[in-house]
Amino acid sequence: MTKNKKTKKPWPTKDAMVQIYKNNLWGGKESEFYSGLGSHHPETVDSYIGVVSDFLKAFDSPPVVCDLGCGDFNVAKELVKYSKMYFAVDIVPGLIEHNKQKFKADNVVFHALDISTDELPAGDCVILRQVLQHLSNAEIKRVVEKLYDYKYVILTEHLPAGDFQPNKDIVSGQGIRLKKESGVNLTVSPFHFKAKEKHLLTVPAPGFKGVLKTTLFKL
Repeated sequence: MTKNKKTKKPWPTKDAMVQIYKNNLWGGKESEFYSGLGSHHPETVDSYIGVVSDFLKAFDSPPVVCDLGCGDFNVAKELVKYSKMYFAVDIVPGLIEHNKQKFKADNVVFHALDISTDELPAGDCVILRQVLQHLSNAEIKRVVEKLYDYKYVILTEHLPAGDFQPNKDIVSGQGIRLKKESGVNLTVSPFHFKAKEKHLLTVPAPGFKGVLKTTLFKL
């Protein structure tokens, strides 16, 4: 009789994201790590940085920010100056090591974590920019449970233009819901995210199919 071999817990989302960067599936072949046009299109990025910077600067003292899915840090590097501490989290270890070498600041700490399963850094404000759209509903549910530990959530999602059926499920890492004419809406089934206040910050999406919707939630 042979003993059953122990197998490692699968990391489907991690594996998918590692392959995306390894094979430059989001473009940017001149760089080893490139988080796509959504992180580099000047009009989109400048508009986003503007409204999020204004929000962070409005605090009496700089907040502690947790960027969940920081990507190549092209956007985040412009927000660091407005935070007391900036915890930058991504699921791809190689990307995090790359960011550690490229972006050095006393108030920035990088972590290689799976936001759906790992313990997250404590802070005042969470940034989730075009991250949940890549995750299955089961993973999003686990993330949502953790968001209540923060005071503010700044969420950006790529959504269809016009009316759509929200939250159609996908396999994590296999594109986004836009291909199903759907998108993530945390406030409705199956997530039912509850916030004291909700404010639309910006909807910039030049050159993109659909819209990029950024929403501020106060918990």
